Amino acid sequence: MNWILGLTVALGLLLLVGWGGLQVRPEPFPDERVPTTETRYVPLPGDLPVPVERFYRGLYGDRVPVIETVLLAGRATLRVAGVTLPARWRFVHDVGNAYRHEIVTSWFGLPLLRVDERYVDGVGRLELPFGVEEGPTVNQGANLALWAEAMWFPAALITDPRAEWEPVNDATALLRVPFGAITETFVARFDPASGQLVLLEAMRYKGADATDKTLWLSRAGSWGEVDRQPTATVALVQWLDEARPWADFRIERIVLNVSDAGARLRADR
Repeated sequence: MNWILGLTVALGLLLLVGWGGLQVRPEPFPDERVPTTETRYVPLPGDLPVPVERFYRGLYGDRVPVIETVLLAGRATLRVAGVTLPARWRFVHDVGNAYRHEIVTSWFGLPLLRVDERYVDGVGRLELPFGVEEGPTVNQGANLALWAEAMWFPAALITDPRAEWEPVNDATALLRVPFGAITETFVARFDPASGQLVLLEAMRYKGADATDKTLWLSRAGSWGEVDRQPTATVALVQWLDEARPWADFRIERIVLNVSDAGARLRADR
């Protein structure tokens, strides 16, 4: 009986240590010097649906920045196989065209699992610790992420002529975005009281082997400023068939119009 008790205590201690390691936030990616080009501004478009115009005018006023490339970084929690892991992340966008996601989960602040995801030239590739995902359904999901992540740099959704807004009512609008030769649609929902964008939702394939689309929700948990740029400071990502978000992203750095974005998109790890 003593050995059973000892084994039970040892297992309990191991679980406690394991849990404790997942409570430690990792250090952010190094705050490297990033070369940039000057950001130009254009007038706020005058033909936006009512809730869209209200949101953007409250965010930027009468003029908005033209964002061609952007570097984003922060920390997150990600739910993987039922376990919530702390992580740090760094994304770079050629806005409306391509992106690269670098995500590193951690344990006691030490690197644990690495993810390198790219969507370049219309092709998505997700390099995971246990394999690679790619194919038509991955491309479709990556293209939706390309546009949904503009909640971190929202001016892009009204300065890029390929993004088209359509009115629904005073708190809802449709956002049409290109995907190759076809168009994908987001439903954008705005808070009636504050006017802030709350939610983008779209039908998305869940993975490389998915045969049907699932409603995918990209939620702005809060709005604020980072590096003097208005942004969704908290972004929650969820599938409708799951009870809670699988990702909680907290943004800590925004660099607009990064001049070496092309090299970053294609660089080795």
